[in-house]
Amino acid sequence: MMDTKLNLLIVVALVSLQSHLQFLPKCVEAAKSNVHIVYMGEKKHEDPATTKMSHHKILSTLLGSKEAAKNSMLYSYKHGFSGFAARLTESQAEEIAAFPGVVQVIPNRIHRLHTTRSWEFMGLKYHSSKNLLTQSNMGEGTIIGVIDSGVWPESESFKDRGMGPIPSRWKGICQEGQLFNSSNCNKKLIGARWFIKGILAQIQTPINISNGEEFLSARDNSGHGTHTASTAAGNFVENANYDGLAAGLARGGAPRAHLAVYKACWAFERGGCTDADLLKAFDKAIQDGVDILSVSVGNSIPLYFYVDQRNSIAIGSFHATAKGITVACSAGNDGPTAMTVENTAPWIINVAATTVDRAFATAITLGNNLTLWGQSVDTGIHNHGFTGITFSDRIAANSSDDSAQDCQPGSLNATLAAGKIILCFAQSSTQDMPSAAVSVVEAGGVGLIFAQYRSDGLGSCQHIPCIKVDYEVGTRILSYIRKASIPKTVIGKWVSPRVADFSARGPSSISPAVLKPDIAAPGVDILAACKPVGKEKGSGYKFMSGTSMSCPHVAGIAALIKSVHKNWSPAAIRSALVTTASQTRTDGSNIAEEGSTRKAADPFDIGGGLVNPNKAVDPGLIYDAGTEDYVQFLCGTGYSSKAVTGLTQTQVNCTKSRIKVLNLNLPSITVPNLKRKVTVTRTVTNVGPVDSVYKAIMQAPQGIKVKVEPQILSFNKTTQILPFKVTFFSTKRVYGDYRFGSLIWTDSKHIVRSPISVRAILFESYVDT
Repeated sequence: MMDTKLNLLIVVALVSLQSHLQFLPKCVEAAKSNVHIVYMGEKKHEDPATTKMSHHKILSTLLGSKEAAKNSMLYSYKHGFSGFAARLTESQAEEIAAFPGVVQVIPNRIHRLHTTRSWEFMGLKYHSSKNLLTQSNMGEGTIIGVIDSGVWPESESFKDRGMGPIPSRWKGICQEGQLFNSSNCNKKLIGARWFIKGILAQIQTPINISNGEEFLSARDNSGHGTHTASTAAGNFVENANYDGLAAGLARGGAPRAHLAVYKACWAFERGGCTDADLLKAFDKAIQDGVDILSVSVGNSIPLYFYVDQRNSIAIGSFHATAKGITVACSAGNDGPTAMTVENTAPWIINVAATTVDRAFATAITLGNNLTLWGQSVDTGIHNHGFTGITFSDRIAANSSDDSAQDCQPGSLNATLAAGKIILCFAQSSTQDMPSAAVSVVEAGGVGLIFAQYRSDGLGSCQHIPCIKVDYEVGTRILSYIRKASIPKTVIGKWVSPRVADFSARGPSSISPAVLKPDIAAPGVDILAACKPVGKEKGSGYKFMSGTSMSCPHVAGIAALIKSVHKNWSPAAIRSALVTTASQTRTDGSNIAEEGSTRKAADPFDIGGGLVNPNKAVDPGLIYDAGTEDYVQFLCGTGYSSKAVTGLTQTQVNCTKSRIKVLNLNLPSITVPNLKRKVTVTRTVTNVGPVDSVYKAIMQAPQGIKVKVEPQILSFNKTTQILPFKVTFFSTKRVYGDYRFGSLIWTDSKHIVRSPISVRAILFESYVDT
């Protein structure tokens, strides 16, 4: 009887223990806190201290004490807008979302970076007396802020030779940290801040800084931020080069503009750029007094709506634009697939990437004395004499798969590869030349010829010489190679620009009636400052490719325009860039896509076209817009009054304050769904001679009839702003695909061109409210 009772007690105890063990993880999970952003829209108090105090009060009310609130809060956003980032459990996040004044509470996320001949290519020649560079005094007095991975302050690009005084309106600081102090700033690099609380709270693991993978300061470890900052506003540097290639005078777009760096992106494992850190960077940049912001960071598809706090770049840039700050963002690197473009908010200047007219030509001489040409940046001398060449597929380690064709890791037979130059053919976008080179080196190969249909930038292979060729040249290389020459820089003989294969494409997946990208700029093989690595590559300059590189080009040009037209709004600057852009290449033909199709580029590839700085400073007409226009656009998109009010913190009634999405005063026209007939309105402001007369020239999209009213715009002393209407009629001949055209207003001196994109449909797939 006693044994029975004892066994029963043991069973009960085990059941009870099992019940508690099952419950314990749920309790732990429920109590786990993560960083959340509590967004409260436009700030209500001018005094930042008062705003911060209100944030602590809300958090103290939620958590029960001031001490708990202090320990929980990471950032208080109190300059450009109102809100804070804090560690909250899911239940606490839900509870605080119901507090008065709270617009939205969302979890912190991680974003990704979009990883100098270009200025001459765009017409900004240093020694010319008749271009925007000299007209703007090289951007003197403007301040460009760069939100990125930091800066390498010792670079020659950030010396302050020839720089003017720091503007008196500047309120920023040179924040100290690991291997970074106030002496690293000067009249060129006037400010540096770093924001790490968001990423630390996100990864919840200790950072090992002893291995040198990152610096707890504004110092750049990845080199990405240094590259973008020097592209936008780097000072003059004589004989900048990469191993002798592209040697010459390096400079940024606005070499006399001041720079302020905001490090919100981190290079350690599982790093990146979190919403919390990005928003704080925007907040501080607004407070500090920057004129232009360059942001080469993006969200991944699917995109969040513009009033959704999870779209931190849209939110931060909205408040910056409302304060008169022009924001340029990268389009993203997920091209050439359609609808991959990121950073699509209408107040952002979205930048695609193109090539320039420079190449690094390398001769390949075959045994039959036929010389073919590829490109390479590997200038080191590799004396292998007359070396045999073999096709990678013939020396596959495993003949049952095709991984050897593009030299995947471990795919090559080391015995057969030893001492050979290996010819590989790219099979996918995941394998690039440097990766293939590693496979060749591991197998004992001494060189690589890498054939692919796209040429979106060259990477150094470091250990062996590498040459990139297209498929045509690759297929002409037969059985062996006799000699490969050292590359040389060739300028002006390569037909450019071409749209980079990686450059993300429109239409926008979130607001197809807003054309994105807006503009294109050089982003392939851009030479700019970088963190110096080793002695051989110690010049501190590097080639990088990506829309990350094209974005600061436009930021630099925007700074030049701002220097000339100090009162122009961000929308006016964007309009000038879009309507004066070029659609032709150096040989007079249309800009084409790089990649498998080589088709003519359309507005979803390049927006208005390749940026033309010298024409942009004198556009003739501009399409202007301000905060109220964007508010009406958001209402017209279908956002509620509450959601839009939360963004602006000014009372908005969307039933009264809305415009048709198609009527936002953009310098482009996109009609996603034309069923029968639609009329679009625009307004232009004359910024040229007072008594100007402009005539409309319409290039209608194929299968679409277009009517412009009026056909003549006459400006005078009392009338400098005029509206017009464009009516589109479907001819019912073409359905489903976008067709492209343009509207040009010209006074014989100025050509003001708006790209047009129209899709005729049989039934509605997109509701235009």
